[in-house]
Amino acid sequence: MSDLVSSSTLSSVTNAVRLLKAFSSSNREWGVSDLSRRLELSKSSVHRLLTTLTEEGMLEQDVETGRYRLGLVVFDLAAAVSTQLDLHEAVLSPMTDLRNRSGETVQVAVLDGRQVVYVERLDSPHTLRMFLEIGRRNSAHCSGTGKALLAAIPRQKLEQTLKGWVLEPRTAETITSMSALRADLELSRARGYAENRHESEVGVVSVAAAIRDHGARAIAAISVAGPSERVDPIRRELAHLTMETAALVSRRLGYTGHG
Repeated sequence: MSDLVSSSTLSSVTNAVRLLKAFSSSNREWGVSDLSRRLELSKSSVHRLLTTLTEEGMLEQDVETGRYRLGLVVFDLAAAVSTQLDLHEAVLSPMTDLRNRSGETVQVAVLDGRQVVYVERLDSPHTLRMFLEIGRRNSAHCSGTGKALLAAIPRQKLEQTLKGWVLEPRTAETITSMSALRADLELSRARGYAENRHESEVGVVSVAAAIRDHGARAIAAISVAGPSERVDPIRRELAHLTMETAALVSRRLGYTGHG
């Protein structure tokens, strides 16, 4: 029975994707009958898919004509993809320069709730270096990129994120009290960069700064990370290099320094 349910669910998902792909710049609106013929599905099946996708905001229905068009959720997803592509193009050359100047691993991360996701990485040329994977997640409260992003988001959104958050320890140096985290974020906000000193992994130090887009939103953070014996003595110099790089990438994304 479970195999049948799984097969049925998979088929429904496939048909929902096929239905969404029917919309294009030349086919902005569809009626039930037209979609039924195009997809070679029954009208009842198409209607169920349309109803579900409309409830989820993927589609919207014209109350006068009854025809369907793409909803706001699709445009939000498209904007997210566009931002990520723009970020990749904007950050690649500056982060290469930062890696060459610092001699350490450089990474770019985005905030996803209370976690950061690493989306770009350039490894240090040193034999002893950080080994990080694109797509890896880390808690925002104990990572340089995470704290840089938390410090840069609007205060109302920050309060929503902090509410009820249990700060799990990763090492003996991890911040586990909310008052200490708030103080750390205030310091990061004031000086323009965040530090992670042994908070996520013993022996690893990083500095990070936020990257903003044309709307002044902090969409990512860039960091320099490496073994504490190399990074800690020069972390302030590395912080300034990192802030310069973040500012350059932000300008490439249209940020003018206002907002």
